[in-house]
Amino acid sequence: MLAFGGVVTFLAVVLVVAAWTEDISIDGDLAEADAEVVADSFTRTLVRFYTPDGAEHIPQVGVLYPAGLEVGDVVKVEYRQDNPELVRVMGRGAFVTLLPVGLTILGAWAVLIPSIWALRRGARSPDVTPI
Repeated sequence: MLAFGGVVTFLAVVLVVAAWTEDISIDGDLAEADAEVVADSFTRTLVRFYTPDGAEHIPQVGVLYPAGLEVGDVVKVEYRQDNPELVRVMGRGAFVTLLPVGLTILGAWAVLIPSIWALRRGARSPDVTPI
């Protein structure tokens, strides 16, 4: 159980670090555009936008931080000029990952700690009751 809690915590921290890393990368060579949401599924939200050179881009990994977007919406996005595949909704950043990730870690440990405590307490109880 401790290993499971450790893995959940590790993966959550890696997720936040990855989000911050991508934000830093975008901020290093920032460009802005208007984008149209062309597809929305559970796994990704695709947007179409045009760079100043007139090239159309639909990043295949989707847009970062897409909460609340629906097909047909037009939103401002920020992208990395030398890599338009890396795009996020303007005004959103890695900070939006903190609440869900924090609640996930808190929830996992809120279940694991009492479970571990109960198992350890049960392991200390004698199997044979005295007469």
